Amino acid sequence: MKNSRINIFGFLFLTIALIGCTQKDAISQDAPVKEVLTKEKQDALTPQAVLDGLKAGNERFVNNNLTPRDWQAQVAATAGGQFPEAVIISCLDSRVPVEQVFDKGVGDVFVGRIAGNNVNTDMLGSIEFGTAVAGSKVVIIMGHESCGAVKSAIDDVQVGNITALLSNIKPAIEMSDDFDGEQSNANSDYVTHVVENNVRFTIEEMRKNSPMIAELEKNGDILIAGAFYDLDTGKVTFLD
Repeated sequence: MKNSRINIFGFLFLTIALIGCTQKDAISQDAPVKEVLTKEKQDALTPQAVLDGLKAGNERFVNNNLTPRDWQAQVAATAGGQFPEAVIISCLDSRVPVEQVFDKGVGDVFVGRIAGNNVNTDMLGSIEFGTAVAGSKVVIIMGHESCGAVKSAIDDVQVGNITALLSNIKPAIEMSDDFDGEQSNANSDYVTHVVENNVRFTIEEMRKNSPMIAELEKNGDILIAGAFYDLDTGKVTFLD
């Protein structure tokens, strides 16, 4: 009986050790990414390739399969310069972690955040810098499900500087007059409709108010896309 117990414990110890070794081997085979975007890599990218990469990154995010990265190595590698592939304008909302949503590392993307994901003069200048100066190939305007700024605009909230901010969203509400259903915050489908129209309106305003960006798009140097982020799933849907 004593020998049997020893054999059982020995078998269990060996099994645990083998599992540990297997896990260690698996981790070592999936080494964290240290490389970052360089000027040469950025130049070689096409706008469509960048957009496809962002879509693939979001799929990894949704599937909880983010790329392992050596963050300190990337920090050190980008200290002397940056060559991001895209500019992403997102809402201020803390539930939309932009870099993680697209599975990007240090130096991969410019991110501009403002409640309601609008583009004022300062944001336009930032996008112009990111594209015309720094070489990014894609500009994404991304709204999200159940946006508080959009809801506040629908409710015509009047408070402090928020009032002026929300006025930028009012045109999207007007664009949504044709919505067939209850036009209030109680209807999540209506809110989503306004969010998407706000993205579309923002893109048109960007083209109109920045001849530089419009020219880059016309020449095929950049691609502009609208997107919608689902808070429930983490999925990004690209709009027409």
